[in-house]
Amino acid sequence: MTKDKALHALMLTMGYGCVAIGLFHVLLGNSAIPGESSAGPTIDSLGRFFGAIFAGYGVAWLQAARRSPIRTTAVRRLAGILFLGGLGRILSLAVHGWPHWFQVALGIVELALPPLFLWLARTDSEQ
Repeated sequence: MTKDKALHALMLTMGYGCVAIGLFHVLLGNSAIPGESSAGPTIDSLGRFFGAIFAGYGVAWLQAARRSPIRTTAVRRLAGILFLGGLGRILSLAVHGWPHWFQVALGIVELALPPLFLWLARTDSEQ
């Protein structure tokens, strides 16, 4: 598999995954957050809102993946947003301590995937 095909497949996976996760949070609210089903109406409202935003982020990945050729700038921006989310989890860990184990796993993915996206999206002139 070429880097272009791998990038395209990973972008589609990311896009569909984010849309699904976002809609899951919109529909289930607090129940979608491990260990937080009784967090109350404020967190439920916030979670459903951010679920919609995350679904929109997934749509942005899908739109970027459908361009030919894939625009490196779009990949960099979307990967940077994902990395920023991972940094936010580190900040939360520093301020409040360890979250549910699943949130830790998500943070690792959010910090590990952006460098992979950046590597796959590099053009020949950038290598």
